[in-house]
Amino acid sequence: MLLEAAKVVAQRRQAYGDAGPLMAAVAARWSITLGQPVTSAQVVLCLIDLKLARLSHDPVHADSILDVAGYAAVLREVAR
Repeated sequence: MLLEAAKVVAQRRQAYGDAGPLMAAVAARWSITLGQPVTSAQVVLCLIDLKLARLSHDPVHADSILDVAGYAAVLREVAR
């Protein structure tokens, strides 16, 4: 499963660019929307939380489990 998550992260990197600049762009947008500073790491944590909320509805949904693993890897990238 972790190998599959790494593959998905690599595919997303190819499609959307490196996670760091993308999450920074999302953080900038969310900062405007929320009226307070949001960091790239907070963006990723919120995305993980979204997947966890979905998993609370369906704990065996493989795609959400895979996404949590992938976002954990992205968190490592943006928190450096």
